[in-house]
Amino acid sequence: MSTGNLAKKQSNSAKTWKTVKNSLVHVGLAIMSAIWLFPIFWVVMTSLRVENGGVGSYTSYFFPKELGFDNYVKLFTDTKLLNFPKMFMNTLIVAIFSCIVATFFTISVAYCMSRLRFKVRKTFMNIAMIMGLFPGFMSMIAIYYILKTVGLTEGSNIRIAMVLVYSGGAGLGFLVAKGFFDTIPKTLDEAALIDGATKWQVFTKIIMPLSKPTIVYTVLGAFMGPWVDFIFAKVLCGVKKDYYTVSIGLWNMLEKEYVHQYFTRFCAGAVCISIPISIVFLSMQGCYKEGMSGAVKG
Repeated sequence: MSTGNLAKKQSNSAKTWKTVKNSLVHVGLAIMSAIWLFPIFWVVMTSLRVENGGVGSYTSYFFPKELGFDNYVKLFTDTKLLNFPKMFMNTLIVAIFSCIVATFFTISVAYCMSRLRFKVRKTFMNIAMIMGLFPGFMSMIAIYYILKTVGLTEGSNIRIAMVLVYSGGAGLGFLVAKGFFDTIPKTLDEAALIDGATKWQVFTKIIMPLSKPTIVYTVLGAFMGPWVDFIFAKVLCGVKKDYYTVSIGLWNMLEKEYVHQYFTRFCAGAVCISIPISIVFLSMQGCYKEGMSGAVKG
């Protein structure tokens, strides 16, 4: 067999093996995707299940026998026991304000750690990394009593307390944004300073426009925290139903005395609160990936 034929045969064998390997990988990914999507599909189908006589959470079949939007209508109209629209608005208000404050803190601290040099800079970074090892809910009892002392656990002040809790320690999560800022050449800052710009103008006019990916990543993280949190919200709200968030409302729907009546409405609520987040993630997916890659390079 000539050398040319042997090389051609080896090339064809390599291509065949590559095709088989890629096919196996795609089949495996397809199976994993189906497993991951199955619970979501089940929740959506259950939320559309029409209750004839009230079967609640106990059914002997998987696919609903009759579909409709009754559960979604009841979720937003039947507010005698659980006022889902008000819970949704409470969560939205807290999440928006927490997102704004937390994003400002995180980006500001990240910029300072990336661009400024001062004596305790490394010490602060080490302390921040160590504190990040401990979950925030370890301090929730102490935080509650501090807020109670200053009168932020009563009435509408509960919303202010939530914003303070969710955004207070946001600055410690600066590492990802700092990694992205480190990839922006410092020569841009120096050129702007030579032209007479202040550090604030450098930050707002030069660094921010170049940092949209990491800002999007920070905004998503800052919004998701308050949106899905249950522990702090439950501790702060207690039994004050007027200030419940959607996480507390959905949890109440699964309590023993309500699960039979509210189970399908719980599924409808789960779908409702996931739609806005899914839209935001899908629309900003490109910037989200770019922000994460920038942090890795930094």
